[in-house]
Amino acid sequence: MKIKICGLNPARDVQLCIDLKVDFLGFVFYEKSPRNLNLEEIKKLQDYKKKNSLFVAVTVDPSNEFIKKNILKNFDYIQLHGSETKERIKEIKSMGLKVIKVIKVKNEADIENYKKYEEANLILFDTPGMEQSIKFPENLIAKLPKGERFAVAGSISEHNIDNMIKLGVNFFDLSSSLESKFGQKDHLKIKNFMKKINNLNENTSV
Repeated sequence: MKIKICGLNPARDVQLCIDLKVDFLGFVFYEKSPRNLNLEEIKKLQDYKKKNSLFVAVTVDPSNEFIKKNILKNFDYIQLHGSETKERIKEIKSMGLKVIKVIKVKNEADIENYKKYEEANLILFDTPGMEQSIKFPENLIAKLPKGERFAVAGSISEHNIDNMIKLGVNFFDLSSSLESKFGQKDHLKIKNFMKKINNLNENTSV
C-alpha cells in the first residue's frame, strides 16, 4: 500500500512524514491554493534526509523555465494538473523528472482518459474540484484500473479507507482530510492515519 500526502509545509510537516514513512510528500505550486508554497520555501527541502520518501511538486501547466529553476534539483516527481499532452509529458520526463498525471473523473467515460498518458510514470484519479475535497463515488472506484501505477484522491480518510481497499485501491492521495484548519496539516491526524495504514499492512501480511 502506498500513501501520498499533499499540501505539506516544508518547515513544519516534512520530518514527521519522513519519520512515519509516508511514500510521497506533495508540495503545491498553484497560486489560487491556500497550500501554495513561496518559492523561497523550496530551499528548506534540501535540509532533509528523505530516506525512502519521495518529494512531489504539484503543478498546473508549468513552464520549462519554472521546472528548470525550481523543480529539477529539489523534487523526484512532478504532478501535472493541467492540459498536458503526451508529447509534453515526454518533454518533461526528458528533463530528468518522473511524472504523475492527474485524471479528473466526473463519470465513467473520464476514466478511459488515462490511456492517453502511457508516458506518465503514475496516474492519479481525482475528483473535478481541485482541492475542494469532493468524495470519489464508490461506483466509479470499482471501475478504475488497478495496480501500483494508479492512485486515487478525493476525501480519503481513516474512516473510509477500509472500504476503498475492498474495492481494489492500494495507492491513496490525501490532503484536506488530514487538516484541522484549512491549508494546515494536523500532525495528530497524520499520525493516526499512518497508524491505521500500518495496522492494515500488518493484517494483510499475516
